[in-house]
Amino acid sequence: MNFPADLKYTKDHEWVRIEGDHAFVGITDYAQSELGEIVFVDIATEGETVAQEEVFGTIEAVKTVSDLFMPVSGEVVEVNAELEDQPELVNEDAYGKGWLIKVALSNPSEVEGLLSADEYQKLIAK
Repeated sequence: MNFPADLKYTKDHEWVRIEGDHAFVGITDYAQSELGEIVFVDIATEGETVAQEEVFGTIEAVKTVSDLFMPVSGEVVEVNAELEDQPELVNEDAYGKGWLIKVALSNPSEVEGLLSADEYQKLIAK
């Protein structure tokens, strides 16, 4: 299992990579392995401001559909267009090409409340 130390994590299994005033968001390697084969990603919140912990979309695997929870408040400025034709990128490269959204941060201090890689590993080990 892969847990990059430069990312922040949520209890809902999303990851966050901060780049200046923006954050890239995806689901963790653990989450994609638990879901299994990803067949569809549905994110219709582009251009909307979404509060921390609100649902920003869904991700569909062969056997289930899961809500995606916003790790930090902000405007969804971009959805990963590649996932429309290649949702399996989430399985193949969860922390790279499989990112879900880019967010313009509205409250950067929320990042401090997210989990470190070590804290996230302890959470899923339970």
